[in-house]
Amino acid sequence: MVVDARSLLRLNVGLGLAAVFTCLLALTAGPGSLEWASVLSDTLGVDSVIVFEVRLPRVLMGFILGAGLAVVGAVFQALMRNPLADPYILGVSGGAALGGALGLALVPLGITLLGPQLCAFIGALVSIAALFRLARNRTGDAALVLLLGGVVFNAFAAACILLLESLLRAEQAQAILQWLMGTLRLDGTPRGLLLGVGLAVACSVAYALSQANVLNLMALDEGQAQASGLDLQKAQRRLLLCVSVIVGAVVGVGGLIGFVGLVVPHIARRWLGPDHRLLLPASAWLGGGLLVLCDATTRALFDVLHTDLPVGVVTAFVGAPVFLFLLARPSGAR
Repeated sequence: MVVDARSLLRLNVGLGLAAVFTCLLALTAGPGSLEWASVLSDTLGVDSVIVFEVRLPRVLMGFILGAGLAVVGAVFQALMRNPLADPYILGVSGGAALGGALGLALVPLGITLLGPQLCAFIGALVSIAALFRLARNRTGDAALVLLLGGVVFNAFAAACILLLESLLRAEQAQAILQWLMGTLRLDGTPRGLLLGVGLAVACSVAYALSQANVLNLMALDEGQAQASGLDLQKAQRRLLLCVSVIVGAVVGVGGLIGFVGLVVPHIARRWLGPDHRLLLPASAWLGGGLLVLCDATTRALFDVLHTDLPVGVVTAFVGAPVFLFLLARPSGAR
């Protein structure tokens, strides 16, 4: 498929407008009803505060985190040449969750220097380094080794988190559990921290987008990629650091939000083909929009369920059937 500047522009404008519409729609979702005339006319009124101080930051953060997760999924699938590659399957999110849980457990002890966000990033980085070192030291199918190692590492991380929760006070264990289920509730989170996380994810996504041609080469076999003059190991290290930043930031702020990084790249690939110059920006727009819609669903259901559902539960309910449907279709179907 020929990709030119006009094709990229049309794709980004079309999906960008759809994303703006989705975000505006998400602002209307939530318990109770709003007087939109009051929102626009009285900037100090209750309705205005709800929209601009509560819902808008949540929508923007949801879009940024969803875009980051989808791009991470597309990058992993290219690096491993495996359509099932995903930070949750590979154990990267498990490492980030374990690091973030440790960070949360240390906060009541007055140890706040690292914080759950930085601990989650360190956990993601350590898990990636361990898994790829394991794959390098084994002969045979490296992708299979990574997938199996990721499953084992996820189980180990889950056991460590359960052990940690059993040692903590009930309220601390409950806080960690709610965070691990995935949430975009930002109550009490410093705006400076949210801004820093948003910038880190946005810059990492931008770097991944700039490496679209490199990812196209990596999707080939290693011999062809190296014959093209690409320093494969250096490019892999940089991209792995990039996705570690995204995964650590997402897990540190939103907990475990599954299926976005697995399903969205599949949908984009079915629609646009394997060229990462189109696949990556489409994944970013679609991933951001999907997470915003799922979070809006949790708020829209509040009046019915009288509780704020974890967004990770909604993404699983949406993503699992969609992924099974995509697997059931013939590979050439569009």
